[in-house]
Amino acid sequence: MHVNSPVQSGLLALLREDLACVFERDPAARNRLEVLLTYPGLHATLLHRISHGLWRHGWRFAARWLSYVTRMLTQIDIHPGASIGRRFFIDHGCGVVIGETAVVGNDVTLYHGVTLGGVSWNPGKRHPTLCDGVMVGAGAKILGPVVVGARARVGANSVVIHDIPARMTVVGIPGRVVLPDNARRQPQQGIDLDHHLMPDPVGKAVTALLDRIDQLEHTLAAMRDNQQAASEALIQHSVAEARARKRFDS
Repeated sequence: MHVNSPVQSGLLALLREDLACVFERDPAARNRLEVLLTYPGLHATLLHRISHGLWRHGWRFAARWLSYVTRMLTQIDIHPGASIGRRFFIDHGCGVVIGETAVVGNDVTLYHGVTLGGVSWNPGKRHPTLCDGVMVGAGAKILGPVVVGARARVGANSVVIHDIPARMTVVGIPGRVVLPDNARRQPQQGIDLDHHLMPDPVGKAVTALLDRIDQLEHTLAAMRDNQQAASEALIQHSVAEARARKRFDS
């Protein structure tokens, strides 16, 4: 994972890349002017790159003030100390929070309500690291100095508190990997935005239970049929024996 600061890469070049990636990941984007004027995620990213540059050069109060203004304008809270890579896209954006020591790689996509938070008051690295190509669904929380591997996907409303290997899909509370190696989809364009294809472990568990109940019902029905047949055979045998005794007695 490579994270480039505005000073290293040039603010204008980064802005062009941030703008271009919107059209790759949001089919609602129609033209550059509309995106520049109406996309709060793009505004937050641009202003963060400026505040991060101020932070790195020791202008801490100015950086925090610009971050505060950005939050008021966009409802996106990115600490100026956080490192953000190239082609970063926040879709919708409202409620996104990124902590001070968070590190975000290139080509990362976040949806609204995502939190990259800490779980400790101790100084040092206490926020997540997202490697290149990660996609985090709406409302997901990634907490602590965990590492989310390259091109991993975090399902909506998941809570991640452990490291995630590369190219894995994670859902649930707490977040857990739900697809084996041979079942993972490999997107052609690198970034996988197909939320409707997220696995549903609860649905799979319910389906397994229903299948098991159906199997047990068939087994019970077969046992009832066998028992009824055995009872009928026993009755017929008893009747036959009674008739035989009657003939013998007579």
